[in-house]
Amino acid sequence: MPPISSIPSPALSTKACDLELLKLRIGGMIALTAVVSYLSMAERVNIAHLFWLTLAMVLGSASSAVFNHWYDRDIDRMMERTANRPLAKRGLNNSSHVLWLAAGLLLSGVSIAVWFFNPIVAIHLFLGAFFYGVVYTVWLKRRTWMNIVLGGLAGSFAVMAGAASVNPGLCALPMLLALVLFFWTPSHFWSLAIHLKEDYQKAGVPMLPVVVGEQKAARYIFLNTILLVSASLLPWYFGQLGMIYLAGALLSGGLFLMENWRLLRTPTREMGWRNFLGSMRYLGVLFLAIVADVTF
Repeated sequence: MPPISSIPSPALSTKACDLELLKLRIGGMIALTAVVSYLSMAERVNIAHLFWLTLAMVLGSASSAVFNHWYDRDIDRMMERTANRPLAKRGLNNSSHVLWLAAGLLLSGVSIAVWFFNPIVAIHLFLGAFFYGVVYTVWLKRRTWMNIVLGGLAGSFAVMAGAASVNPGLCALPMLLALVLFFWTPSHFWSLAIHLKEDYQKAGVPMLPVVVGEQKAARYIFLNTILLVSASLLPWYFGQLGMIYLAGALLSGGLFLMENWRLLRTPTREMGWRNFLGSMRYLGVLFLAIVADVTF
């Protein structure tokens, strides 16, 4: 890891250790993914279980987020979007506090998963944090454009954790939904990478648009989204979900492919951002379709 520049760096203060370190928006998305997976499997909803599942997933996500802030503080300083992150802005020479915080958050999440559910939930929670914190941040992010493809498995493990909180055995539906999340992640993050290409280029991070350019990256996104929409039909094809889900998958998939086509024709920063937002709308509609299908 490149050395941190010698900026005056007091011990980690409560101001530096603020909520921004936890990346709660990402944690909320991870928790929502697990909750939707829980709802797709549960015959009866237990509100207490939903609470503890949400808390465990947020803690697990927060642990990897804190580690990501710590490990990436050098390149975060180089990018406009991340230059004001707490650790990038203040710097830390003695950073053991941050690593202990990350470890404590992960241990808390895993403990809740074991205590209120079962070890399988804890394993999936741990693997999700490991893939984001170590596989993506440490091993892949600075080395290859495939970084987000494998690192994005964190979302798939959230699906498996939510399902395992109901049934720890391997079941077809969560595995199919985990596949959908696997294909969703590249379309989501590569779109953001087109919008932030100059930032990643400045920091030397080989995100796909930096390596192959915006036009070719848009082509990869479009092809990946075709795989995504195809994968989203598998839960209906194999009889795991019904017609309400199929309608939602077709509607959201069709709209997202239209956004992808616009990006392919005009691969600009603005269109990258628009496709990034479109990916979140797509996932939101798909989640609503899952919940509506299993409810009605």
